[in-house]
Amino acid sequence: MSNISRRQFIVTAGASALGTVAANAALGQAKITPETTKAKLGFIALTDAAPLIIAKEKGYFAKHGMSDVEVLKQASWGSTRDNLVSGSEGGGIDGAHILSPMPYQISEGTVTNGKKVPMFILARLNINGQAISIANEYSNLKLGVKSEGFKQALAKAKAGGKELKVAVTFPGGTHDLWMRYWLAAGGINPDKDLSTIVIPPPQMVANMKSGTMEAFCVGEPWNARLVAQKHGYTALVTGELWKNHPEKAFAMRASWVNKHPKAAQALTMAVLEAQIWCDNPANHVELCNIIGADKWLKVPAAEILGRIQGKIDYGNGRKAQNSDISMKFWRDSASYPFKSHDIWFVTEDMRWGYFPASTNAKQLVDKVNREDIWRAAAKAIGQSAAIPKSTSRGVETFFDGVKFDPANPSAYLKSLKIKKV
Repeated sequence: MSNISRRQFIVTAGASALGTVAANAALGQAKITPETTKAKLGFIALTDAAPLIIAKEKGYFAKHGMSDVEVLKQASWGSTRDNLVSGSEGGGIDGAHILSPMPYQISEGTVTNGKKVPMFILARLNINGQAISIANEYSNLKLGVKSEGFKQALAKAKAGGKELKVAVTFPGGTHDLWMRYWLAAGGINPDKDLSTIVIPPPQMVANMKSGTMEAFCVGEPWNARLVAQKHGYTALVTGELWKNHPEKAFAMRASWVNKHPKAAQALTMAVLEAQIWCDNPANHVELCNIIGADKWLKVPAAEILGRIQGKIDYGNGRKAQNSDISMKFWRDSASYPFKSHDIWFVTEDMRWGYFPASTNAKQLVDKVNREDIWRAAAKAIGQSAAIPKSTSRGVETFFDGVKFDPANPSAYLKSLKIKKV
């Protein structure tokens, strides 16, 4: 496994360690005594799992009394779902780094054969940081945020008797929704004009190399790795679809939180502190060296670092420096789980038939989203100034001019031309 230079690592690590000590001394953080020291948390090999990995590696869990937290690699989002349904008492996990819509899907039983397992979202883990990648075969299309060129490729393939495939990581999850939004904005019906398949994030590059699909949507570092191995190019990063869009969540089984409310807050405090650490540019080299290790992402640190720093090589001649739509863990309220964002996720899953059209998005979000725990955790670690005044970020605008008003999600649905609802 190749790491960033040792000298660069030592310099930044020393600076970040001093900064962490000074910050902790200044914050006067509140102490709580959790009901348990144990929790089993799942993660997928993705850059945005960093807050859980760093909370473990840097001792933030232990600092807040959760000394026996296990952070366990999951093979796929399907495995994450199954292990959450089982819970740690059944050989599974108590919580996870997870696609933001999944706690709602699991709570409603739409992805668990009807078995409803109540979940709570305690924090957002990041905003931005995903991408849609295209096979080299279609490099001549020079695809970007607009997908109309892909529509022409679909028509040509269909005329030749071939059905094109796109890959996502879980039905109704964020990557599925970004892919569907991108396609539909260009006049492509994802349910009629092509085939959608599900592939776990770490397997995307190998499957693109073997020709399994023509495009995929996944989180980093897998888009960057595809470019590094020259098997395809990045058409767009998802922040181009929706600037500072919500992405992964930190979620726990509701039964675990209800049994261990202080431990749930302690876990959240640790995750928030880890997010602050992850978002500090002085820590980025060390961050990539840590999460790139075999037991975590098993990816060269250099392939993770660029896009965290906002240096994006799209692989088609296009490059961006200091991008303001790179992955963020804390800046721009990245960690706070805005209810308005979850209303969009539920509404968008209604758009594509993953939730019934009769679903009351606000009621469901109020049941699953525990932003109150986030607020208590932020206050306890001395971050009261970071607490938003509202649970809504307001009206959101997508790249194509479409607006989503969380106070009127039905108007958004009515405005969309391609949908199932």
